[in-house]
Amino acid sequence: MASSPETLPGGHIIGLGETRRKDNWWASPIMTVVYIGAALAYGTWAAFQGDHYQAGPYLTPLYSPTTLADPAAIGGAGGGYGHVWFGNFPSWWPSFIPASPALLILPLPGFLRLTCYYYRKAYYRSFMGTPPGCSVEGVLKGQYGGETKLFLWQNFHRYALYLALIYNVILFYDAGISFFYKGSFGVGVGSIILLVNASLLASYSFGCHSFRHLFGGRLDCFTCDSPSKAQHSTWKFATWFNERHMQVAWISLGFVMFTDIYIRSVSHGIIPDLNTWGANMSAAARPAAAALGL
Repeated sequence: MASSPETLPGGHIIGLGETRRKDNWWASPIMTVVYIGAALAYGTWAAFQGDHYQAGPYLTPLYSPTTLADPAAIGGAGGGYGHVWFGNFPSWWPSFIPASPALLILPLPGFLRLTCYYYRKAYYRSFMGTPPGCSVEGVLKGQYGGETKLFLWQNFHRYALYLALIYNVILFYDAGISFFYKGSFGVGVGSIILLVNASLLASYSFGCHSFRHLFGGRLDCFTCDSPSKAQHSTWKFATWFNERHMQVAWISLGFVMFTDIYIRSVSHGIIPDLNTWGANMSAAARPAAAALGL
């Protein structure tokens, strides 16, 4: 007579991937690994390029804010249009580290996503398999203590949010000045893409659990605790985005990569940018000074 499988309280079968589920529960974690893995691979590659991150007034979000720039980077320095904050990389910058502005600023949005409550669920299940799905047993046995021991640093998420809200303002600034080329107002495909990207990333921040907590998460009862009408309205505003946080998280992540690909492709001259200025934004089509936005 076959012995019954060892189970945990609740009836879960012990063992990696063991379950009584009959559906394709494994599809979601596999898709998560592929999607996030592709985004990480592309983002890392793009960050180490150090050039072609600007085409005319368009600045890729992977390089924003551009705190320091390399004027020798073709199509990349963006000395004009108000993008560069502190000038060129210093002479003492190590030669073995690319003079890439992205390496200075990407850790901030990356840390926000890494500690995000939704992304924790996504990568815990997919990359760590703890557990890989509901009612599916993972590699961990016994009492789980990751949030209070191993992953205690995840609590810094709320502080990453505060910085990310400033980052959202910067991205809207970049989108705003992308509607001006050589002093003239206009509209280009790149302008629209940057505006959509900034809106999606702001929507991701507004839907953050910590953002929602700021305006109502500490209250047990809105009526009892008598919050201000503005506080209640902001909490409902954040709740609307919070209910769609998962969808916005995936869409905004993919759109950031799409935005970088578009601007990089325009700078390389691979694709043209349709705009009302009738301008060729390719770095190869302009002299070095124009490539810097001067």
